[in-house]
Amino acid sequence: MARRVRFSHVLAVAGVGALLSLAIVVAGAAGSARTPAYCTIPVVDNPPWGFHVGEQITGATGTYAHGHGDINLAAHTVSGIICQVDRVRNAPDRQIILSVDNHLVKAVHGFVKFGKPGNIMTIDVRVKSSTDTMCKVGTPGVVSIFAAYNYVHVDSVQMTFPAACRDHDHFYRGSDVVTNVPPE
Repeated sequence: MARRVRFSHVLAVAGVGALLSLAIVVAGAAGSARTPAYCTIPVVDNPPWGFHVGEQITGATGTYAHGHGDINLAAHTVSGIICQVDRVRNAPDRQIILSVDNHLVKAVHGFVKFGKPGNIMTIDVRVKSSTDTMCKVGTPGVVSIFAAYNYVHVDSVQMTFPAACRDHDHFYRGSDVVTNVPPE
């Protein structure tokens, strides 16, 4: 025996189906938007040495980095971790995490940079993990961190890498750069 279906029930079911389809499309569009990018290592309050540059990346492009660790100026040793994330248009975010080599390359109290005195330290680093297919784990690099004295805000962080990781070469300077480098 054939059942009769009311036209109003067909419209109701069709309406629910259309709303469900619209919800799936809207959710898909929202999911395709890029989430804020921020380094995946913890932030440590008042480390013996440390820095951060910028805020999490919320736009189409940008860069962010932070790092921290311990230092023994008498033994000329250092340890720590650094993270940098870059966002470029139409490509996945590129994050590298760097381990700090044990030997402190340079630590100078009273170093003058940008015409201002401060503390500078230079450390060797190695890529510990990478989402950048060109920048392989184990690649060495150098990081130099400058902290000006007397509340003069001209701090800087410079990261330098060989060719395979050259996209991660950055010189950070400006009001969004905050550094802590202990005196010699």
